[in-house]
Amino acid sequence: MSLDDSLKKELLNLDQQSLYRQRKIIDGPQQVHLISNGKPVVSFCSNDYLGLANHPDIAKAFKQGVNDYGVGSGAAHLVSGHSRVHHELEEALAEYTGRSRALLFSTGYMANLGIVNALMGKGDIVFQDKLNHASLIDAALLSSALSGSQLKRYPHNDMNRLAQLLAASGNNSESFAENKPRKLVMTDAVFSMDGDLAEVSQMSELCQQHNAWLMLDDAHGFGVLGANGAGTAEEFSLDQEQLPVYMATLGKAMGGFGAFVAGSDALIETLIQKARAYVYTTAMLPAVAQALLMSIKISREESWRREKLKQLIAQFRLGAEQLGLSLMNSQTAIQPVMVGDNDTAMSISQTLEQQGILITAIRPPTVPKGTARLRVTLSAEHEETDIEQLLSALARVNWSSVN
Repeated sequence: MSLDDSLKKELLNLDQQSLYRQRKIIDGPQQVHLISNGKPVVSFCSNDYLGLANHPDIAKAFKQGVNDYGVGSGAAHLVSGHSRVHHELEEALAEYTGRSRALLFSTGYMANLGIVNALMGKGDIVFQDKLNHASLIDAALLSSALSGSQLKRYPHNDMNRLAQLLAASGNNSESFAENKPRKLVMTDAVFSMDGDLAEVSQMSELCQQHNAWLMLDDAHGFGVLGANGAGTAEEFSLDQEQLPVYMATLGKAMGGFGAFVAGSDALIETLIQKARAYVYTTAMLPAVAQALLMSIKISREESWRREKLKQLIAQFRLGAEQLGLSLMNSQTAIQPVMVGDNDTAMSISQTLEQQGILITAIRPPTVPKGTARLRVTLSAEHEETDIEQLLSALARVNWSSVN
């Protein structure tokens, strides 16, 4: 069988299971009211939680960055690609999150790969929630294959099972020193497909009891949670000792692109020296870093965006519950509506799009088999009338076929 014949067979199999994915072509800037495949829609599937992706002041800052630094960074950070504006952004992120230092990565995926690569070696153990993002899982699997570390997974938010795994792993003395194994607990802070929160306070206590390090991927919490938008760490008052490894992305609530890791000076220096995903890649565009400095400023100063988002979440949940929809235990901007069957989820998503509502149907392997859903995400750019339009469209759906 030729390469093409083999691949076509696999693609046909995906299509028959309603697992085939297709891209939509968006015209114009990313915003709540946009043009998708040539048609106007109200979008409820973006991660632009604070409505900053098309903010005029951020766009102006980006243009100024192009004037000051050109377009490309030209090289990796450790060669000649680390511009002053990159450094200023790292300092701003460290100060924002209450950490000693921060380090920029091109994507959150690369940041997670870099963390495990730099910190874990042969015989070390990574503990992960079974509903973690693919980048966290892949980071641990890659480390296992390349360096001989182990991956142990526990049921979603099951702190009793995590405690058992930590207790059975050895090295529970007060100091790491040169003892083996090192233990790293990695979890989403806000789970991207369920919208619920990790038990971060309890996890921090368990890690301290069992001489493990806690790492949070706060991709969907940074900018949204906490009084000042500094994320899950601020929301639960976790300092650098309680949460030694903090990662967040800059392409969601911040409206830009990229990611960062924040923590101690020793952590950041270790990542600079050893994280292959940092060492061997070109630095982000300096103009993006310039724009993100403005994003941070707006996030900190305009707390009304977070307050409005909370109000919209409450409005949607109340309306969805009145319709009898199957919501998940989420108080965040991610509000999944459970469907179950892949075909049904796709059909509902297509029906809504015909009514001018854009919501993605999430199917396996992104979520467990039998848990296909509509992943509704809300933004501070939405208005109450947008939520009303969404609820009206959902009310017209035939939910009798939903599992």
